[in-house]
Amino acid sequence: MAASAKTTIENKTGIHARPASVFVQTASKFKSKVQIKAKGKTVDAKSILMIMSMGLTKGTEIELVAEGPDEADAVATLKKLVDDKFGEE
Repeated sequence: MAASAKTTIENKTGIHARPASVFVQTASKFKSKVQIKAKGKTVDAKSILMIMSMGLTKGTEIELVAEGPDEADAVATLKKLVDDKFGEE
């Protein structure tokens, strides 16, 4: 059973290169498969190119989904990262 959480991108510039890089580095620490769902697409949260291709701007609702041995931790940690605006503001 996968763990998931919904949140909204709140940082002014959305997910550009720096926050995408931080997100991928954080997601890659977990053994679980981690995905981001937004705008009708689902991408691998451990791929910076896939995340950048989504064009996630301020106000976009995303769903974080993780499946694996540390899925709950992965979702909680990544949701907090997004909710804290990647430490940018």
